Amino acid sequence: MEIQEIKQRLTLAMLLQHYGLKADKQNRLKCPFHNDKTPSLQLYYKTQTAYCFSTNCNTHGKAIDVIDFIMYYEKCSKHEAIKKAESIINPTTQAPPISKQANEKAMFLERMFTYFKNAVHNSKPAREYIESRNLDHKQLEIGYNAGQFHHGARKDESLINDCLKYGILLDLGLKSRTGETAYKPFGKWCIVFALRNPNHEITGLYFRSTLSDKEQRHFYLRDRSGLYPSYPKADTQKLILTESIIDAASLLQQEEIKSKYEIVSLYGTNGLTEEHQTAIRKLKHLTEIIFFLNGDEPGNKAVAKYGPMLKAEYPNLKITSAAVPENEDVNSLLQGHSPEILTHLIETRKEVDFILSSEESPKGTEITQLLSDEKEKSEQPKAPINGLDTTNPYNLKYKGNEAAYQIKGFRTDQPDSLKITIQTIAEASSITLKLDLYEYKQVESSCKLIAGKLGLRKDAIEADLMQLTSLLEQYRDKQQFKANGRQESKIQVPAATATKCIGFLKAEKLVQRINKLIGKAGITGEETNRILLFVIASSYKMPDTLHALIQGSSGSGKTRLLKIISYLMPDEDVKRYTRVTDNSFYNQDEYFFVNKLICFEDLDGLKEDAQLAVRELQSNDILRTSTSIKDASGKISGGERTVRGPIASLACTTKGEIYEDNISRSFLIAVDESKEQTLRVIHYQNHLAAGLVDKEEQKRVTTFVQNCIRLLKPYEVINPYANKIQLPESAHKIRRLNELYQSFVKQITLLNQYQRKQDKQGRLITETEDLQTACEILFESIVLKVDELDGSLRQFFERLKSHLKDKEQEFTQREIRQMLNISKAQCSRFFNHLQEMEYITAKYSGNQRKVCYKVDYWDNYAKVRTQIKDDLMNQIAGL
Repeated sequence: MEIQEIKQRLTLAMLLQHYGLKADKQNRLKCPFHNDKTPSLQLYYKTQTAYCFSTNCNTHGKAIDVIDFIMYYEKCSKHEAIKKAESIINPTTQAPPISKQANEKAMFLERMFTYFKNAVHNSKPAREYIESRNLDHKQLEIGYNAGQFHHGARKDESLINDCLKYGILLDLGLKSRTGETAYKPFGKWCIVFALRNPNHEITGLYFRSTLSDKEQRHFYLRDRSGLYPSYPKADTQKLILTESIIDAASLLQQEEIKSKYEIVSLYGTNGLTEEHQTAIRKLKHLTEIIFFLNGDEPGNKAVAKYGPMLKAEYPNLKITSAAVPENEDVNSLLQGHSPEILTHLIETRKEVDFILSSEESPKGTEITQLLSDEKEKSEQPKAPINGLDTTNPYNLKYKGNEAAYQIKGFRTDQPDSLKITIQTIAEASSITLKLDLYEYKQVESSCKLIAGKLGLRKDAIEADLMQLTSLLEQYRDKQQFKANGRQESKIQVPAATATKCIGFLKAEKLVQRINKLIGKAGITGEETNRILLFVIASSYKMPDTLHALIQGSSGSGKTRLLKIISYLMPDEDVKRYTRVTDNSFYNQDEYFFVNKLICFEDLDGLKEDAQLAVRELQSNDILRTSTSIKDASGKISGGERTVRGPIASLACTTKGEIYEDNISRSFLIAVDESKEQTLRVIHYQNHLAAGLVDKEEQKRVTTFVQNCIRLLKPYEVINPYANKIQLPESAHKIRRLNELYQSFVKQITLLNQYQRKQDKQGRLITETEDLQTACEILFESIVLKVDELDGSLRQFFERLKSHLKDKEQEFTQREIRQMLNISKAQCSRFFNHLQEMEYITAKYSGNQRKVCYKVDYWDNYAKVRTQIKDDLMNQIAGL
């Protein structure tokens, strides 16, 4: 039936009745091609067309006829829409029944494949080859063709005839020594995989040679049909496409991948067949297609070729690509690395970007430019295969099917319009004009003008401008994301490095190993403090973030401790501040701080409002501010600004006692100011000055630890022992301390995520080892929470007691200052605090100028520490 005849016989009213759609009195209805809340699709019965006025619709800017209506409604090709239209006109038309011959072929291939599978168990070369490809024939359906299947059944003529009929045996006209016909087995000495139809019946076989890797090694039965491993399930949401069947088999072995994704193999880089496309069209719940092709030029070109083709047919579909290392494929990665590398590459996949900019170069596996210049030799309408070149943001370039275009002016801050100055170039002629791509009449008249001026087809120019509109919208969204602070790209960990990092994260006593690396990165001593800070800092990307307040006197090394720990975190996720003004946090973009580590070199550099903002982000993960907002027209009105977390934070201070609210939300860490630590620091400084410290090794360690952190994933954690550990009831603000302790245990579990089991919901399960590690690391911080003296003051008081000969001995500030080698201001501050806390008393002697002091409260701090540690360890031992 001709298209014109279909349009004459199939009216718009018949089509609406068929799909159960009903228009209102103004001949409008809610557009079925996008999520429409108010009727935006206008019906024109006079011309038998429809037009959607919503810019969110894929059909916007185009009047559609009945065939287009079916094509968009059914999400099918134009050819299928024509067939559907014919079936609506003639509802008695039925699809031809499945032939008896097809059933016979499926049954025969099923029998042969069973034979091939059994042959694997009897063939050592087959098993060795399968194992060399890191495949498991017990887990996968793999066969082996030794070419002997017909020898024991010479008298079974039906088997011979079927093998000849379907191409498993070839008659080359040769005779054996006995005079009988000699047949050549197809795919001899090959491993065999089955291709299946939608009914899961075997309709084809793939043979992969075990002998040659240079000449021909891939063989299919003639009249190939079916997909490997089978057609995807109807409820598939995420589909992975691999370049080869062995690559697909490699992924099928990984339970974590198999449980989350459907996997289908292409037949090479040019092997996205009509059968694949038909299978994809039937997936009504599909949201994403993931290309997992080889890391070479053909693989990149295949993504660039098929990505836009699928995007044009399914505009709402997400098209992504896994960044496979150069000259690697899925199976070679499985052979040379641990299986986790495949999961890592899938999880770090990137959306295929059809916009080329100066910031994104198409090197390696970064697919950002459409490379293919091929034109499909099909009668179906062809989608443009060229992208938008944004190398010069003031002169965007686009190569369409009919002409080349240059956009001289384009504003990204006007979502309700798309006004551009466009130059259309065709051969030696060009025309420049202004238009709004959201104004249909203006676009139509401009296309007519361009076509007349340059001698081009008006409908082809309209198609080019429709595609250009879509690309400009993508570009505008991308620029807006950048303006909102969401443009920061995650650094891709190379496959080889990822394998080493995962191996490290799987090692026993991981926390102790990390602690040694921190020492190699440049922190000498401070073994407990440095690993505590590292665990806290690494929580920035997790659901429950942690915070630390580092306290110490001036020159004690607290800022260096903070800096080195922050350098061990990925640079793209760390924000460092020396000073923060009152409203700066409130005025940041909404997503600027999401999952970031915030470092403050000195809390004294934060104004009062800034401290409030930090505390709110720490506690509530969000800042909401009611403020005045000026719109584009200059009108000022009340509005709300939102800044989101969560954040992890590290901060330094010399005055911990004045930051009471910050201390309650954070782990308090007192810098080690002992004489022994001072000697260690001096020893390191001397080695550094003498050139005995390997700075390159420090950089390598830092980069390695950063990559390990990048490979950690956020999980929910359950602690089955949470009710069995009780912290000291005398601790300051025990409610918040207990919450911090439980979060810290979770973070220890998350650091060990490659070694921990998961429950059915995918949550990590804490082990007793995590609790013991947490208590050992947190012990000093817990003791500080119990102690009413802050860290620096406690260290001073203990040193003071150790230098006194008896409890009744009197002393002056000068004596203690000289004995402990500290400054007058620092000594005076400590004495004042101890007097306020009634730990020491002062009395005047002689001429009333000399002030002597005496310890009034001689507490047994060592005994308290021992009691707390014994209590915690006994509770853990009881588990």
